[in-house]
Amino acid sequence: MILFPDGKPTTRETFQEYLAARGYRSVAANLEPAALLKEIIASGLRGRGGAGFPAGRKWSIAAESPETPRYVVCNAGEDEPGSFKDRILIEYRPHLVLEGMILAARAIRAEQAFLYLNETYDDCHRLMSQAIDEAGKAGYLGSLKVTIQRAPTVYVAGEDSAALEVLEGKDPKPRQKPPYPATSGLFGKPTVVNNVETLANVAPIVAKGASWFRTMGTEQSPGTMLVCLGDEMNRPGLYELPLGTPLRHLFEDLGGGLKSGGALKAILPGGPSCGFLKPEFLDVPLDPDSCKKAGSTLGCGVMRFYAEGTCMVEESLGLAKFFAQECCGQCPACRMETNMLVALLERIQQGKGDASLFDQCQKVLDFNRGKGFCALINMPGPPVLSAISLFRRDFEHHLQHGSCEGKSK
Repeated sequence: MILFPDGKPTTRETFQEYLAARGYRSVAANLEPAALLKEIIASGLRGRGGAGFPAGRKWSIAAESPETPRYVVCNAGEDEPGSFKDRILIEYRPHLVLEGMILAARAIRAEQAFLYLNETYDDCHRLMSQAIDEAGKAGYLGSLKVTIQRAPTVYVAGEDSAALEVLEGKDPKPRQKPPYPATSGLFGKPTVVNNVETLANVAPIVAKGASWFRTMGTEQSPGTMLVCLGDEMNRPGLYELPLGTPLRHLFEDLGGGLKSGGALKAILPGGPSCGFLKPEFLDVPLDPDSCKKAGSTLGCGVMRFYAEGTCMVEESLGLAKFFAQECCGQCPACRMETNMLVALLERIQQGKGDASLFDQCQKVLDFNRGKGFCALINMPGPPVLSAISLFRRDFEHHLQHGSCEGKSK
């Protein structure tokens, strides 16, 4: 399935249309929790929110915990720059997402589920509220209570433990781990937190079987993934591709290349926290393992492409500023690192220093690695260090001239 342009399918699926397409058949089948868990584990479904953790393993940890009650959280905070797939899924296929939440709750024997929804997504709120009402009246919710919680529009609020803090009425600040949500999450109880796309895969897997799901994708990363293409492309939008599809197919055949017509200079294949790639990696398969081998990550599938003439100093500085701005401030190491990295890159940008600034960037990132409550402290590293390594000429020109190549200071 390919969804475009502007990330929008052609029509929004109604409740009756969803039922006609065999929707809620998996719920109506009343499978035992153990059978649901077995099918999700066998499918090899990995989280589509960026970390790629096996969904079945996460569910099993929560299900095996002796603590009750248990909870399910559908994370639709979606404040990742350039990401809109959660919004599109909820707007156009709300019952698909809801059925996934119901099945996840049944698998871990949870009696309450939450949709943690970006507070700006008014259409999603209306449509999901309607879907919950329709499914409830038709008897598909059973005893499950489904609640929508507005999520603050700050990047760190999308982190799973920060989402739990908001659900508990607190500020969106990540918790120190371990313990992880699957064992001690919402109100200290076992909680499964999955993003929208992950849960949207659940009902089809249960209905058609794990073996069907594994006919797509790769051995280690079965299924498909939704990918967001930005306005720099001739055909921006939301595309669903089997995992393992070559990046070139997405860039050339589906996206139609760069709108500017310029040659490709750099690729950011997984959102702002991944490493840059050069054009020679256009044939890399789009799956987590292949992207890691190439020196980057697939992340949550937000693809950015940069034309020749783009200054990678300016781009990496913009990313560093983003992380400094989005730091929640509770971890001194993260607050110090993100601001120091911005200061170092600004000195490079302005030509106020020498090549030792490159080593200082590395040292700042190495010193603070893993010292924060969440992963944000590690996020500026891959894009900044890869930009310095792959596009050294841009950085050296700034150091020497205080401006981008081809521009006067």
